[in-house]
Amino acid sequence: MTKLAAKLQTLRSREEGATAVEYGLMVALIAVAIMVTVGLLGDALDGLFARVLAAVNAA
Repeated sequence: MTKLAAKLQTLRSREEGATAVEYGLMVALIAVAIMVTVGLLGDALDGLFARVLAAVNAA
């Protein structure tokens, strides 16, 4: 029984949280996704903001 407990303790101690490198990769992937999305929707967003600006100025 103590051998089983020792093995479980060893397995549990091997688990570690995300490292700074992993967090950096996640942030980089999110940034790339945002840039691609804005690049694809840039013209549509520009038109939307122009319409909102015109509506605010008219009010």
